[in-house]
Amino acid sequence: MDHRKSPARTRVLDTAARLFYAEGVHSVGIDRIIAEAGVAKATFYHHFPSKDELVRAYLAEQSQAQRTAAAGLPTREPREAVTALFEFMCRVGVSPGYRGCSFLNAAAEYPDPAHPVRRVIDEHRAWLRGLFRDLLADDGHPDPRRTADILVLLRDGIVVGFDLDDPAAVRAAAREAVTRALAVPS
Repeated sequence: MDHRKSPARTRVLDTAARLFYAEGVHSVGIDRIIAEAGVAKATFYHHFPSKDELVRAYLAEQSQAQRTAAAGLPTREPREAVTALFEFMCRVGVSPGYRGCSFLNAAAEYPDPAHPVRRVIDEHRAWLRGLFRDLLADDGHPDPRRTADILVLLRDGIVVGFDLDDPAAVRAAAREAVTRALAVPS
C-alpha cells in the first residue's frame, strides 16, 4: 500500500492544514492533530516521523494546490495569465476564514532560513517567481526576471493586506499595481 496516499495520512494532513492555517503551526500540538484526525499515535508517526515532517508535507500540499490552480487558468495569453493569477489571489483574499498566506505564516514561525520547513517555502517561492518570469518572457517583456521579482513582492503585500486592511482597498490597489508592474517603459 502506498502510505503517502492512505486515508489515515490524508485525514492527518487535512486536519493539520485546517488547524495550522487557522491557529498557527507552533500553537497546534501533535496530540490535538492525532485526536481530531481520529488516528492512533503510531499511525501518525508511521506517516510523519516528526512535526516538522508534517509541516513540510502540509506546505508541499499547499504548493501543489496552487500549482494546480495556476495550471487551470482559463486563459493561455501570458499577460492575461499574470492578471488572472492576481485576480484569483484577490478572490481568495476576501473569502471567509482568510488568514493570510500559509507560506508567509509558516516562514514567520520558522525564522531559520536553513530549516527544512523553510526549504519547502523557498521552493514554492522559486516556482512562483519562475512562473511569473516565464509568463513575462513569453509575452516579450524586456525584463522578465526583475518584473517577476516585483510581482512576487506585490503578491506578498497583497496576501498580508487582505488579512490586515480593507479588502476593497487592497483589491483596487492590487489591480493598479499589477497594471503598473506589467507596463513596459517606452
